[in-house]
Amino acid sequence: MTTPLSFPAELAANPVIAVVRAPHIADAPTLCAALAEGGIHHVEFTFTTPDVTRHLAQAAATGAHVGIGTVLTRRQAELAIEAGARFLVTPGCRPEVAQAAHEAGLPAVLGALTPTEVAQAVDLGAAAVKIFPAGGFGPRYLKELHGPYPGIPLVASGGVNAANAAEYLAHGALAVCAGTEVVPPTAVAEGDWDEITHRAAAFMDPLTS
Repeated sequence: MTTPLSFPAELAANPVIAVVRAPHIADAPTLCAALAEGGIHHVEFTFTTPDVTRHLAQAAATGAHVGIGTVLTRRQAELAIEAGARFLVTPGCRPEVAQAAHEAGLPAVLGALTPTEVAQAVDLGAAAVKIFPAGGFGPRYLKELHGPYPGIPLVASGGVNAANAAEYLAHGALAVCAGTEVVPPTAVAEGDWDEITHRAAAFMDPLTS
């Protein structure tokens, strides 16, 4: 089981989270396997996908390192935890989600943008803080945040791609989120696993070369 203390170390070892936003997921376990084959081992499903907890449960049953994002309410957090989520992600500071994660002993990645919001996320017990939307500010913004917050694990989300992911990591991001560049909704819905593996490998290549 992933714990809040171990989660930053897991992100450091595998610093990319694939964020799946699709109207349909053909086969969640196979999707996770395809991403892992391409080098991405953390997968974040989202509550914007219909019946997402069923997909999450199927993937979690295989041992895949899966979490769920766009968690806005305590009830959503509870449903995700019941389905086997290993981490929860919010788009902003959501105290009731943080509390549910704390009670379950799971890491919560709380969304923030400003220095004040980062402090709020830390006060709520975030295992890591998601800087969103990072693309509007660029990699140097994370470096600036590390001035007052040198020890806070930051995850860059929004506007991160294969061309700039390495720069975000070099400027202080512990991990980055990969979106539709790696998991296009059409490929996810149609089960084009070879394409997804190819895209994952292409995203990872600048980070490992």
